[in-house]
Amino acid sequence: MVPDHFSISAIDGVALGASCWTVPGAVATVVLHPATAVTQGFYAPFAGYLAGLGFNVLTYDYRGTGRSRPRSLRGFQASMSDWIDRDVAAVMRWIEERFPGLPLLAVGHSVGGHAIGLSPHTASLAAAVLVASHAGASHGVRGRFERLRVRFVLRVLAPLLCALFGYMPGRRIGLGEDLPRGVMLQWAGWTALPRYFFDDPAVDAAGRMARVTTPLLVLGFSDDPWANPQAVDMLVSHLVNAPVHRHTVHPREAGVPAVGHMGFFRRRCEAGLWKEVGGWLLAQVQHQDEQQRAHHGGR
Repeated sequence: MVPDHFSISAIDGVALGASCWTVPGAVATVVLHPATAVTQGFYAPFAGYLAGLGFNVLTYDYRGTGRSRPRSLRGFQASMSDWIDRDVAAVMRWIEERFPGLPLLAVGHSVGGHAIGLSPHTASLAAAVLVASHAGASHGVRGRFERLRVRFVLRVLAPLLCALFGYMPGRRIGLGEDLPRGVMLQWAGWTALPRYFFDDPAVDAAGRMARVTTPLLVLGFSDDPWANPQAVDMLVSHLVNAPVHRHTVHPREAGVPAVGHMGFFRRRCEAGLWKEVGGWLLAQVQHQDEQQRAHHGGR
């Protein structure tokens, strides 16, 4: 199946590059919220897999990345809060208008899971999956060398390169996609706080996450040094009103040599992990349908 490619306009006029796999007779629609410095093309195999299960699937790039990148990032104004508050709102509105009446689901990778936890639009979801999503305080990174490397990149290298280039040149130094300066510096600032963005009063992350009541499947991986169980705990502990099903996966359990922070979306995880997520999403749609039938039958 070949997706359609188009742009969605955010409320402030920024164009977001998006792709949609539209399935005749779809049972629900799934939106994939990407991770930081990862573009939507990375998620295309998983999106195609979900489409094969009968879901419409939407992927997109946050402003300043991938197909949502302007001609020059130098001077481009954007923050991680813009991604969560403006870009997520835009794609959710587009889906609700394009597929009215269909159950709406979401899968968020890393910061994409933050978007699910923080966005008021999550109230319209039937269910959602958080993949390798955690509170990214740098003190929680597993392994002394990796912790020192992360701190050097985020606190020393990133501010220096952003000042020099006007944006974060991630491609030049092998750290994924380039990022707008404001995104990089806000992210780096949150990683230096003891409880990540929960310590930023401008975000009100704890209050917003406490309002989530959507059923959530939270997947972590035992070989992920960043989204390790303690870092996932710090995030999930604030979802106090949501039914949360946690699963920390060991690579051997998934039948693969490694998963880490990025591996879930690679095709080698189709047989083990994609099947679990696809089955869980289908079960949530079926459960919602049964609840609605019971509700209408009881009148």
